[in-house]
Amino acid sequence: MTYEPKGICARKVEFDIEDGVVKNIQFMGGCDGNHKGLSALAEGMAPEEAAKRLRGITCGPRNTSCPDQLAVALEEFLKNQ
Repeated sequence: MTYEPKGICARKVEFDIEDGVVKNIQFMGGCDGNHKGLSALAEGMAPEEAAKRLRGITCGPRNTSCPDQLAVALEEFLKNQ
């Protein structure tokens, strides 16, 4: 799935869901190190669990963040299954 996030530095988020778990998470643009860490932590989780843990995290004064936008993307995937 490809998702265009809103309100963060990254321009695009891509991921796969295989055998009921999140795989191959990639952020394009933004903070490379944080994205690698976020991807490593969420990799292998059920999309429902990852979205639950990441939803609502903010970045500085923003009302969203890269983890929050990944949660939004995962929720969108689940809604459209």
